[in-house]
Amino acid sequence: MRRRLSAHEHALWSRVAATVRPLHPKAPAPETIPEPAAKIPAKTPPRPIPRAKPPAERPATVPKTPQIPVTTATLDGGWDRRLRQGDIRPDRVIDLHGHTLATAHELLEMALEIASSDGERIILIVTGKGRADRPGRIRAELSHWLETGNHRSRIAALRPAHPRHGGGGAFYLILRRRP
Repeated sequence: MRRRLSAHEHALWSRVAATVRPLHPKAPAPETIPEPAAKIPAKTPPRPIPRAKPPAERPATVPKTPQIPVTTATLDGGWDRRLRQGDIRPDRVIDLHGHTLATAHELLEMALEIASSDGERIILIVTGKGRADRPGRIRAELSHWLETGNHRSRIAALRPAHPRHGGGGAFYLILRRRP
């Protein structure tokens, strides 16, 4: 339910609208609906608009870098070429093939925790391809788990695996170096 502007609010809005310039001059200005003229009571003078206090100075913080989805995160050309050609040897293999979604997610989180603490960088995650009548559910959920998991800040990229490492049923997960 919309309420109508009072006479005072309408007069104030008219003053504000008169100072506005359109962004695109060719576009027609929106028409305002004329309201019946109403007198502003002379007894009550308009109140001055309180000025907003300037915001308190905040301590300088390092701006967060925007999170790029793990599936589109870029690596340098050497990494991508070596991954496409299968010249990479994984530091750890996580086989989620045959697990339920719940156990696969738990296993992935545990394995990433261990891999991160051991300083491993290249992880081969085997999800399975699924079938035409029943697509791979773990494969479909993997990128979501990695995007929303606790290890997102450590992930540099996720790439499909070379056929010698599982092809369409596996992925390379590249972790960032520890500072």
